[in-house]
Amino acid sequence: MARIGREHVVYGLALLLAGLMVYRVHGYLRVYDVQAGDRAPAFALADEQGLGLSLDDFSGKVVLLNFWATWCPPCVQEMPSLNDTYERLRDDGFVVLGISVDEDGDQYSRFLRNAGITFPTARDPERTASSRYGTLKYPESYLISREGRVLRKYVGPEDWSRPEVANYLRSVL
Repeated sequence: MARIGREHVVYGLALLLAGLMVYRVHGYLRVYDVQAGDRAPAFALADEQGLGLSLDDFSGKVVLLNFWATWCPPCVQEMPSLNDTYERLRDDGFVVLGISVDEDGDQYSRFLRNAGITFPTARDPERTASSRYGTLKYPESYLISREGRVLRKYVGPEDWSRPEVANYLRSVL
């Protein structure tokens, strides 16, 4: 009889621990799916120099948040038009913010130098920020208003210099 009681106690403790674990990781298991009209989720990362970089740093500006990686050919393909768009519109309150999910910091840094990327970037190998947006495919971009609302979500590469895209971007500035 004592053996059965001990097994029940162990079983009860195991259930209690499992429940506690589920409670603690529940927030991390949530599947996010940020869409147009949603408030853009906040995040904080470090830039190339190790300085803090967050979405709040750009409040009052229109932000094109781009999740990408150096190992992603479509991401690399759209980088020149992203950089050109940033250079063309930055004085009008427009920011491109690139968040790389690269694990290899040297490869990330080398790419930025070789490609001449001038817009702010950060590396997020743990995919903390991209998971808050529900990003699973790369590249994926979110156009965020001056008030912090998602205006549009772009899945896949975009030619940011196409006239209809450029005109839309100018219209929200």
